[in-house]
Amino acid sequence: MKTMNIREARKSMTNIDKLLDTEGEITITRRGEPIARLSPMGRRKGIPSHRALRESISRQTVQSETLVREDRDGRG
Repeated sequence: MKTMNIREARKSMTNIDKLLDTEGEITITRRGEPIARLSPMGRRKGIPSHRALRESISRQTVQSETLVREDRDGRG
């Protein structure tokens, strides 16, 4: 884990990704007191497929237009 003050952090912002790769975690300090901790996020998860869910839902036999019209007519 690397510790750096705010001024050093500002200077190294263009290379922050490389620093996180090598150091793993960076603590930023102000006047010697830690104020922030940067750590890599890791790999992003892929978007799950919802195909099985969509296929498990049965299709409507009545069109939604008909259902809405019946509902509106029923209200009066």
